[in-house]
Amino acid sequence: MTAEDEVAVAAPANSHTTDFAHDNDTNLLTLIITTSPTPSAPSTELLAQIILSFRKHCPELTQCRVILVLDTFDHISSTARLKKGHVTPDGAKKYAEYKENAKRLVLQEYASSHRSLVVEHAGAEFGSLAYAQQTNTVPLTLTRTKDGRVLFIEPEQRLGFGLAVRSALRLTMTPYVWIQQHDWSLVAPIPLRPLLELMQQRSRPESDGLDDTDTVSVPIKYVCFPSIRMVEYARSDHVMQFPALRALTYLHKQTFAARSVGGDSTTTTHIPLTPLFFWHDKPHVAETAHYLAQVFPTRAVIPRGAFIEDTIGHRARTEMKDGLWRKWACWLYYPDEGKKLCMRHLKGRTWCGTDGELAKRLEYMRLNRGRRRWLSLSMYKERKRVKTVEFDTLPDDASVPAIELVLVGALLGV
Repeated sequence: MTAEDEVAVAAPANSHTTDFAHDNDTNLLTLIITTSPTPSAPSTELLAQIILSFRKHCPELTQCRVILVLDTFDHISSTARLKKGHVTPDGAKKYAEYKENAKRLVLQEYASSHRSLVVEHAGAEFGSLAYAQQTNTVPLTLTRTKDGRVLFIEPEQRLGFGLAVRSALRLTMTPYVWIQQHDWSLVAPIPLRPLLELMQQRSRPESDGLDDTDTVSVPIKYVCFPSIRMVEYARSDHVMQFPALRALTYLHKQTFAARSVGGDSTTTTHIPLTPLFFWHDKPHVAETAHYLAQVFPTRAVIPRGAFIEDTIGHRARTEMKDGLWRKWACWLYYPDEGKKLCMRHLKGRTWCGTDGELAKRLEYMRLNRGRRRWLSLSMYKERKRVKTVEFDTLPDDASVPAIELVLVGALLGV
């Protein structure tokens, strides 16, 4: 596929003439979920927790179109290195089962009445075309429901997060996307419908006559949601150490009013936002056409296996520091002046599922009890006045530092 073909694929997402008040979530937003090998496979508990958090905190994400990218691995080796695309033989076997379980889960949630599937084939292009012998294309298997609401993308080689998102964006037919990694869950309500209304109201062509200091109708193209590392972002070192970013925050940080008309009434929702000076991978909502134009203008912009924030994210931040924040139009949802968290990281690369985590905890407790007995005996032999009865007040799962504190106190006669 040529560069001209790529623009044609993305063309349907450029249409913003739809009146949101008369539209529905299916035609406005596509949820893109990326998943890959995880220690919890073949269990789909990670995905199930995410969907449950959608139901509780953002029901619109259970009513829209969905694309699930089931990325794969590069190598089978003796030691798993998931970020590098390495899995063990057992991990490869479990991941094959996991993919089937994940597709079944998504179909159950998003297409319970449309189980008839259509299989197609495509390719994910990447890298340069400078050498004719290098095609740099990963074959993709596309499986979709007949109504197009659910789409599964399965590559024959590992894509990595960046190329996975690009592949899904090029198949997206809605003007907005929600990008969701498989190990982030919502922990607070998200006003998605009013937020999309606001983004539509603030979506307009770039103007050469405006710069970052212009406060009239600033564009909103990308909105990320706060996690633990983004608490009070507007006052953090990511902003305060840079005079230009401080000034932009002072100018543009505000509570927007998103107005929607329904019947004879008008509803106003207040949405607090602050400028964000980075393009994060963590869950965010963005304008599809802006995503393709800014992050993926060509096939060569990101290598296979890379993350967006590790490559384009840093370039975006550099440009924002140089006065091009309006070009990227990135914002952070900022409830309670940045003190309220909206997301929690489930640590998919280490989480082993409920049963696996319970087994690890029990093993830790067993080893901890053994160390407690050893410390008690050693200290008793050294100082006869330290009696094991002093440990009876400690719970069975007491931490080693707590035990050592009791021992030191006994030695000092406290």
